[in-house]
Amino acid sequence: MTRLTWICHGPTAANREARFPQDEPLDEKAIIATRAITPRLRHADSVFASPTLRARQTAGALGLQPEVSEALADCDFGRWAGRSIAEIQQAEPENLAAWMAQPEEAPHGGEAIAAVCMRVNGWMREHLQSGGNIIAITHAAVIRAAIIGTLNAPLSSFWLTDIEPLAVAHMTSNGSRWSLRFEGQTT
Repeated sequence: MTRLTWICHGPTAANREARFPQDEPLDEKAIIATRAITPRLRHADSVFASPTLRARQTAGALGLQPEVSEALADCDFGRWAGRSIAEIQQAEPENLAAWMAQPEEAPHGGEAIAAVCMRVNGWMREHLQSGGNIIAITHAAVIRAAIIGTLNAPLSSFWLTDIEPLAVAHMTSNGSRWSLRFEGQTT
């Protein structure tokens, strides 16, 4: 059996300001908050992280040494990177609406949601039979893609899952498929 724990990177200024992210760092409060989730994690046989600074800093704050994986990178937001969602809504409302309603579209010149989902699902297939405990530190878009892929949900459901900074999602594999896993509190 393979256990896969997804961890969304710690909060950044882009999260707080509702901006499409660039490669920004965590702030000091985020590092403290990240360290607080360490007791919730199992021993990891392997650790992977997105190449972004915020994901690598999250791994460091958790005391983990990850292997960097391009497959776990955030969505490429193209010319929208660094700009606020409100600004894009004002300047390009039809493009923003198309991007959110049509997963195959990338009006920002970056990566379509469908492409993110294909990339993430490919990474998951590679690790389906890995065995042991895997931790993957990445981004909300990547975790959403993993969830809809696991559930065989349509791409249109991508925006129906909110993933906050430092959110933890668990999956298990029996060697042939992934399943979501919800862990309860033990007493």
